[in-house]
Amino acid sequence: MTTSLHGTDINTYSTIKLVFCQPTCGWLAQQLPFGSSVPAKSRRKGGCGGGEAAPTTPHPTPFPHRANSCASPPRHLVDKTPSPCYHIRRMRTVEWNRDKVCLIDQRVLPAEYRVLQLETPKEVAWAIRDMAVRGAPAIGAAAAFGLALAARRSPARDRAGLWRDLEEAAAVLRAARPTAVNLAWALQRVLNRVAAESDPQGMRAAALAEAQAIADEDVAINRRLGEIGAALIPDGATILHHCNTGALATVDYGTALGVIRTAHEQGKRVHVLVDETRPLLQGARLTAWELQQLGIPFTLIADNAAGHFLRTGQVDIVLVGADRVAANGDVANKIGTYKLAVVAKENGVPFYPCVPTSTIDLSTPTGDDIPIEERPAEEVTDLTFRGKPIAPAGVRVANPAFDITPHRYVTGIITENGIAYPPFTVTLKRVVLSTPKRNKDAAATAPSC
Repeated sequence: MTTSLHGTDINTYSTIKLVFCQPTCGWLAQQLPFGSSVPAKSRRKGGCGGGEAAPTTPHPTPFPHRANSCASPPRHLVDKTPSPCYHIRRMRTVEWNRDKVCLIDQRVLPAEYRVLQLETPKEVAWAIRDMAVRGAPAIGAAAAFGLALAARRSPARDRAGLWRDLEEAAAVLRAARPTAVNLAWALQRVLNRVAAESDPQGMRAAALAEAQAIADEDVAINRRLGEIGAALIPDGATILHHCNTGALATVDYGTALGVIRTAHEQGKRVHVLVDETRPLLQGARLTAWELQQLGIPFTLIADNAAGHFLRTGQVDIVLVGADRVAANGDVANKIGTYKLAVVAKENGVPFYPCVPTSTIDLSTPTGDDIPIEERPAEEVTDLTFRGKPIAPAGVRVANPAFDITPHRYVTGIITENGIAYPPFTVTLKRVVLSTPKRNKDAAATAPSC
């Protein structure tokens, strides 16, 4: 089967494997009510997880961590139409399996659940660029694993040759998307680790070990961030959320949605207003899907309806993610965030970005210094209404992926090391300096080899 989105053919890279999990166990993402268990007559051995018996009740989270969960992949079909039902295999959004990078293809959710297996750094860069994987932390982990792929696939037998191959692969991966600082941060962290090794074998092992550490740490970071942020959420709160910041946007658990998830797990009765988030509808497609899986009450709203709910006092707090935070507290996030922050302040509603400290870029003075990615016009013109394109053929399109929210509209920035409040030039530095040394030093330039 050939699948394309926005003019990009998935078969551009012939080695990419499409893994369609058998609909015989675990969660079903289609043709069963969300949260339903699989009918008993459908349960049998030989589905996912290397032949384990299907559970009789759904797992409490769509992406629970299991150590090396991708090590025993389910039987799969390659380049064939999937079965009419898809289940959510228990895995992280991005993980390593047998010299491949496994990631959930977010372009086709919620209609399909598909796992891509990527075998080269160029394939990983393509997946990042085409938004098969998206969200700053997930992009960072994917890029780190992409560099580990480069180390494994390089034919170099000496240290200098392998280093050149790694630098070339890092350049390809770094260029995939320019705004999210986690991408460059993760690549530099792997390069720093590899540079300390004296032989190719050690360099290859170090690249994978550091990439895996980045992924593992992301899960722990998100859980700490969730606990810190949940303290701000009162029982009965209505939370306005933009884009997708859940398990799909990270390695697991989530940032802003992680805060909501933690509050829900603490027994707080929360309700989420989910912006649809045009043009790629990450809110309608991904956030609504995650919240439905988790059993968290929500209401999907049109992007332009957010101001109405803020003005009429129906929102207690606004939570968003971020792709980069400048040293002065300016926030780059999904397009549409800026207007939410302005209207929230106008109506006295607190506005909090939720970010790991790896997203804070102290080397970028202000939001004006953050590059803003321009996405393909087809992301706008290919939207349809009643099966027809919404725009006339040949229209000119501007499609910035992100906007900058000036720090004066930001109440505070929630991180895994605490909440930074104004003045951000002081407090952001403080939370970053609280990060373990090897993470903090990733921004440093790796020595040449």
